[in-house]
Amino acid sequence: MSKAGLYIKMFATFTILSIGGPAALFYFQPTDEELFKKYNPDLQRKSLENRQGRQQDFDNFVTKLKEYSKSDRPIWEAAAQDEARTKANSAEEQKRLAAEIQKRREEIKRQAINGQ
Repeated sequence: MSKAGLYIKMFATFTILSIGGPAALFYFQPTDEELFKKYNPDLQRKSLENRQGRQQDFDNFVTKLKEYSKSDRPIWEAAAQDEARTKANSAEEQKRLAAEIQKRREEIKRQAINGQ
């Protein structure tokens, strides 16, 4: 086989694979609606109930991702710093709640002692 024939065969194979592959994927891949219709009714109900929460989670994720991308640092460093700040705030909140609970317990003890 000559080089020209080899190049033609390679070009034809490349064309079939690069155009035909994505076209076949597009043709055979089911849409979200088709998949949803194949769910049993219980799964459809659960999916509809959880849709709003998942959408809100995704929106929060995208919003945070946009905030991280505005930083001059890489996104993963900004995310790690934000996570550390969130953990620190959570720890402070837990300490505050523990102190408040302890204060309430002491107040209840004082009222119990004074009330007797």
